[in-house]
Amino acid sequence: MNEDLNNLLDKQAITEVIHRYCRGVDRCDVEILKSVYHSDSYDDHGYWKGNGQEFATFVAGRLAEANSATTHSVTNTLIDLLDDETAHAESQVMVTLIRKGDGPQTVDLMGARYLDVFTRKQDLWRIAERTVVLDWHKCEQWGASNPPMALDGFKRGARTNDPLYSLLGWTESSR
Repeated sequence: MNEDLNNLLDKQAITEVIHRYCRGVDRCDVEILKSVYHSDSYDDHGYWKGNGQEFATFVAGRLAEANSATTHSVTNTLIDLLDDETAHAESQVMVTLIRKGDGPQTVDLMGARYLDVFTRKQDLWRIAERTVVLDWHKCEQWGASNPPMALDGFKRGARTNDPLYSLLGWTESSR
């Protein structure tokens, strides 16, 4: 039973790293993104192949420049614990990227998978190697629409001053 419990705790820790990646990329938060990769990690995102820590800086800047909003939603994740320090994970992800620009909104929709090698160092699971597999991509034009309810009262997501940071009590200096 103790081994089963430890396996569940390890899988939960790995799942939280995957989810933290999504939080970091959608908020364009370099520090959160760097926290998911080991310093000697490798990331193959198709258009980027190199160190994961360097990818964190690159992708946060690229998305902030090109997109007004993004959503990375992890759906199915399967984790195989190979030993006490190594695991493989496959996570399906649905990605929505809303491009900046005038006129109708252009939106990229993608179905992809993260194929990750996780290693535990100093008792922390982090990504050692990530390969993104693109399963499909679609580009759409979204015109103006009349929502079925008033949207003015909703808090809006943002890159750096997202309502999440207030919830967590984070400030620029505390992250």
